[in-house]
Amino acid sequence: MTDAPNDLRAFAHEYHDAGLCVLPIKADGSKGPDVRSWTPYKVTRSTPAEHAAWFDGSRLRGMAVVYGAVSGGVEMLEFEGTAIAEGLLDDVTEIMTASGLGEEWQAILTGWASESPSGGRHFRVRVEGAPVRGNTKLASRLARPEEYTPEEKQRLAEKPGSRIVRVQIETRGEGGYGLVEPSCGTVHATGRPYLRLSGGPSTIPTIAATVMDSIHEICRMVDDLPKAEVPKAAPRQMPPLPEGGLRPGEDYERRADWQEILDGIFRPVITRGSTTYWGWADGQGGVKATTGRDPAADRLFVFTTSSEFASEVPYSKFGAYALLNHGGSHKAAAAELRRRGFGSEPTRRRLNVASSPQHFTDGSSALDAAPEHEETPDGIPHLRAVPDKPELDITNEADGIDGILALMAAGRLPDLYKRSSGPCWVYRDDNDDPVVQQLGTDNLRAYLADHVTTYTVKRDQDGVPTEERELLMPKSCGTILGRKDWALPPLRGVVTSPVIRPDGTLLKDPGYDQSTGLYLEPRVPVRRLQPTVTTESLQKAKDIVLAQVLADFPFVSASDRAHYLASLLTPILRPYFHGPTPMFVITATSPGSGKSLLKDIFKYAYGIADTAWPENDTELRKSITTQLYTTGQPVVVFDNLPNGHVLKSSVLSALLTNEHWGDRILGATGKVTMRNDRLWLVTGNSLRTSADNGRRVFWVRLDPDCPDPDQRDGFTIGDLRPWLRANASTLVAALVTFVRAWLAADAPLVRIRKGDYSEWASMMAGLLGFLGVDGFNADQDKARDQDDELQEWTAFLEMWRERFNDQPMQVGTVITGLPEHVPRLRDGELPSAKQLGHWLKAREGRYFGTHRVVRMYDAHRKQNLWRVDLHASQGAGTHDA
Repeated sequence: MTDAPNDLRAFAHEYHDAGLCVLPIKADGSKGPDVRSWTPYKVTRSTPAEHAAWFDGSRLRGMAVVYGAVSGGVEMLEFEGTAIAEGLLDDVTEIMTASGLGEEWQAILTGWASESPSGGRHFRVRVEGAPVRGNTKLASRLARPEEYTPEEKQRLAEKPGSRIVRVQIETRGEGGYGLVEPSCGTVHATGRPYLRLSGGPSTIPTIAATVMDSIHEICRMVDDLPKAEVPKAAPRQMPPLPEGGLRPGEDYERRADWQEILDGIFRPVITRGSTTYWGWADGQGGVKATTGRDPAADRLFVFTTSSEFASEVPYSKFGAYALLNHGGSHKAAAAELRRRGFGSEPTRRRLNVASSPQHFTDGSSALDAAPEHEETPDGIPHLRAVPDKPELDITNEADGIDGILALMAAGRLPDLYKRSSGPCWVYRDDNDDPVVQQLGTDNLRAYLADHVTTYTVKRDQDGVPTEERELLMPKSCGTILGRKDWALPPLRGVVTSPVIRPDGTLLKDPGYDQSTGLYLEPRVPVRRLQPTVTTESLQKAKDIVLAQVLADFPFVSASDRAHYLASLLTPILRPYFHGPTPMFVITATSPGSGKSLLKDIFKYAYGIADTAWPENDTELRKSITTQLYTTGQPVVVFDNLPNGHVLKSSVLSALLTNEHWGDRILGATGKVTMRNDRLWLVTGNSLRTSADNGRRVFWVRLDPDCPDPDQRDGFTIGDLRPWLRANASTLVAALVTFVRAWLAADAPLVRIRKGDYSEWASMMAGLLGFLGVDGFNADQDKARDQDDELQEWTAFLEMWRERFNDQPMQVGTVITGLPEHVPRLRDGELPSAKQLGHWLKAREGRYFGTHRVVRMYDAHRKQNLWRVDLHASQGAGTHDA
């Protein structure tokens, strides 16, 4: 069957005059638009000129209307052919009439109605008062086996659990289109035409948007797809209680009536078969809910979003009662129903404490079976639990979380602390070094398995409620860890030897110290110390440290020995003062000079975090953060730097001048801030520093002044490492004695100006002076010799001053006049005038020795000129060749 071109044009003209947007449709059974792109027609109506071109008779086409705002707010309501055959349209019509929507529904049915080739019905409505919604499926059902297509049968063979669905009622709205008459022939896969049953585009009824919402709700009520029950609305089925017992909810489900439950909210409107349709109690609006759709499980389905109930969620009678009267709490609802006489619960079987203690070392053993059972008088074995631990019911997740937090606040969770990033604990690793473990979900779960007897109330096979040992769920642990604060003692650091508290007292007892927040995890056993330090004990301590341990190291000068002793004493005094500490650079003229032995003294006395020097600043930052965040050793050593390496790093400069270190932890999104409370050491041969870091380090220099220094012998202490293994605790006691004696003498200070390290340096100068150790901070001139940049620029400026006096000079003239003294690029080449100008700007006003560069702007030449000034307190400053 075909249509003449004039017929298609006439229909297109009719639809256009009614304000509708027309599209051509392919005649291949696909029902696809026969234009390059139909997207523009979602917002702009097609024109008569386009209609004339599309339907000129050159080839067979079908016709469609685009719905939504482009067609004046028109929506199509479609009943599929199966829905018509099964009487679904009649059911909906009866419900519409009973709900007070009969007049509007009849206007829709008798307006523009069409029949599709498959026997379906298409009804159009002009929606007033709100935009037309997008395409929406309102009612569906599962396909029957005889309806399966070959493709659907194959899908079921591959995935037996798949659902094959048949849509019964749907809409075509904003962004959708639908075929209209007189489309015929091969336009539809069946070869049959679209037919007009009544009315036309000019008789489309106009319906208010609120009424259309009610009509959609009623159409959804005949949906026949199974809806999954959710625990909040319909508690899961429990096994029957022995001897015919009933739970309160089960008893209520049998005895309660929907009309009593829904009184004041909904009223029954109509009953068809086992299904009752409910409307608002005040009679306004249409049908809003159904009950009895499934006789085997009578559930309430509410289709409006304006009630207390969740839309399209199946509610049992008990679930509805709990929501309306107890805020959805089934526990509270069951308790109230029991009080009212519903149900018959047996006595709960309680968790029983084991007769012999059992210690769980981690979460893996927390649920191990007890070796033997104790039986109750009725012959049923009791559960067993670890004694002397708090018990906590975690059946309800929220109650379980609150219970854990309450145990924290009560101080009943031992060995658990907090840092800014969350709960943590301290333990020793395989190398016997202390490690601060930040807790993740699994760590916290294992910890709680050891320290709290958690249980849930469950039902055995007879339905008897029983307390069963169970660990806190991982998501509950995650919720606890997700808080911003915890009622736990703060962990401010780990120390591995006795230390001096800020108030001057000695912290010597292992474990957590409440007053400081420090955790003492001794590297070696803490020696019993006398109440007071005597002259004899101080002299003995000096003999151990100075006359034995440090006696044979080839320190270059007294200052190197003093600086090393200052570094050894710093971990003991670290909590006593504020501010950062400098880095100690242990360097030597050749391998085998004793650098590793000096490092190992720290290792045996305090423990060290030994790490390689990173390749770049990014890796250096990561390494620093790892050491501060996870390790507990008070000393961090960057060992064996390359021979002649220059310590030049902006990251290192920041580390050595800040009391706190902030960084992002790998694998986390948040940033943490940690106290920079470590002593930082580097070792290597012939090390040097940049100008920035020269003032941030103290040098410990070794020079054995002999070939093959590793072959030396005849030391006061033969082999130092075996001696340290046996006597490290004696060494620590001697160092602590030094500090205690100094404090007992009122901690005399020697004021030293050392920038950020002034407080530390003044203490160390006073302490070493008290001990009679000379040389502290007496090597400033020699330390400057370790600074390549300082030496290079000092010589350059001295030669500049000597050659040009205080005359302002152009940069190019300086390069030409002092080619042998101008600082070089990394490749050894002379810098350009522009490059040297940048260097001078970066160093403007800074003294190198007694000289500094000063910039002068030449307004006539429009350029910078430079001169070298000599500090007023100095002489002429001639250069020694």
